[in-house]
Amino acid sequence: MERLPDLSSHIDEWTTPETVAFALLGSYARGDAGPHSDVDIARFVNDDKREEEARSILIDDGGSAERAADRKARQGQRWSRQWLVVHSTITPSQVENWFTEPGQAVNIIVGLRDGLGLWDPDGVFAAIQERARQFEWTPTLREKADRLASKELVGWIEEAHKGLEGLRRNDTGRLLNARFGLSWGLAWVMRLHLGVLSASDNTFYDDVIGAVGPETRWALLLQRAFGTAAGGESLSLREEVRVGLLLYCETFNLLEEALPQDDHPLIAATADRIRRALEGTNGAV
Repeated sequence: MERLPDLSSHIDEWTTPETVAFALLGSYARGDAGPHSDVDIARFVNDDKREEEARSILIDDGGSAERAADRKARQGQRWSRQWLVVHSTITPSQVENWFTEPGQAVNIIVGLRDGLGLWDPDGVFAAIQERARQFEWTPTLREKADRLASKELVGWIEEAHKGLEGLRRNDTGRLLNARFGLSWGLAWVMRLHLGVLSASDNTFYDDVIGAVGPETRWALLLQRAFGTAAGGESLSLREEVRVGLLLYCETFNLLEEALPQDDHPLIAATADRIRRALEGTNGAV
């Protein structure tokens, strides 16, 4: 694993009267960091009024004397090692949202389980981490997740229309807009519906395919919509969008019984429009 930079001076600098803990998250905490991985530091505070935007800095330690001398001798310049450090401030309300908002839980719970406390004198991070280890999808959370998934499906209707019109006009701009919503967007919908917890945003693709089932029609369509189908199949932008439109219909099929009644007619009408528009145009997969 890549070595972690010395963060002690930075932690001292970032410590305020409201600070209660520091934790290392992400790839360095999991032990799978590479030379281009960033360092994720979470600073926990006890005051909701202290919310701040995440900040990124570069840390340069110059490397060891031997390596620096060797580099200088060979290239006439000093060797240095830099890390990108992302420093986030976490308030009590944000912590609570991690456990009560499905859209946040799917992205953070596993990361909390893997996290490492850097400074935690009162056990604040330890308690949060234990709560993450005990996290389960309750009926209330699942209902909330399905409502959010339904709203997301409604939100991607515009991209479905862009896809259909892009195919009709052969309009690259519309097709590019549609491709995002009909791949990334629909993967997110399914993650919400199934409560797929991911260790990082780098694993969501494998995680959601594994949860749905690699051999299911939904997973095969997602692979083709992303252009990652097995066997090296290469699809054009038009073909990826067409497959993404079919993925919208398949997502509706799988979620139909879980959709709130107020969203159901709009999503159903969109799926029907897609089927009718693609009928007879090699839309079947």
